Amino acid sequence: MKFISNLEFPKRKANSRKGDNGRVLVIGGSRDYVGALALAGLAALRSGVDWVTIAAPEKVGWAVNTLSADLVVKKYKGDDFCASHVKDLLKEESKYDIVLIGNGIGMHAASFVKKYVKESKKRLVIDADALKVISLDWVDNAILTPHKRELELLMKNSGIRNRKELMKRLRNNVIIVKGKIDEIITKDDVFYNKTGNAGMTKAGTGDVLAGLCAGFYAQTKDNLMAAKLAAYYNGLIGDILLKKKKGYTYLASDMVKEIERIVK
Repeated sequence: MKFISNLEFPKRKANSRKGDNGRVLVIGGSRDYVGALALAGLAALRSGVDWVTIAAPEKVGWAVNTLSADLVVKKYKGDDFCASHVKDLLKEESKYDIVLIGNGIGMHAASFVKKYVKESKKRLVIDADALKVISLDWVDNAILTPHKRELELLMKNSGIRNRKELMKRLRNNVIIVKGKIDEIITKDDVFYNKTGNAGMTKAGTGDVLAGLCAGFYAQTKDNLMAAKLAAYYNGLIGDILLKKKKGYTYLASDMVKEIERIVK
């Protein structure tokens, strides 16, 4: 078994300018789920990217504005995304290196997710409810971050019967299967990550992982390396907080704050 360990954060040049270290667009949010977007966007920023924009339904967007002054927020009419928003988002995506879609987006946005993922020209990170409605054949060079149930739905929607067939169909995509030991699956190999603990079953920790994936992917332009870095550091942050809090009282928002201390 191939376990990952001792990974270093991406380096940046001393003379780099705004945008040289990556730009990320995060698409998601719905009337019931606001915090997911903020957690994912802030995790991406903490990973080292220069710019993160949140694209969200209007009321969700204003709520995200109140949660953080560091995130740029574009607001779209309605309580949920629908297929009519795809044209505008396809135009907006051209400004970014990586697009993260799914955090808090809800199943009401299924038609939007299907149309956007099929038509997007960008490298994607796909998380949460977005994983439940797409086919693996629609994406390439993506990172997908399902837990086991979401993986089952992804495989069903893709007409994939088992793990062996899954690897054959992956092409250049990478899947992180979240669990007690994370599996990072490529078409050629499987890597394992042992960092993390039972406290990471709390809501929001997966949003932090997805944000880290997007942030590292924007910087490295390598989806396998980004997936390894995200899984390793997401779990390591949880382990540090478990000791610091002397138990499972830590929150996903604590994890976002801890990222800067990991870098130092």
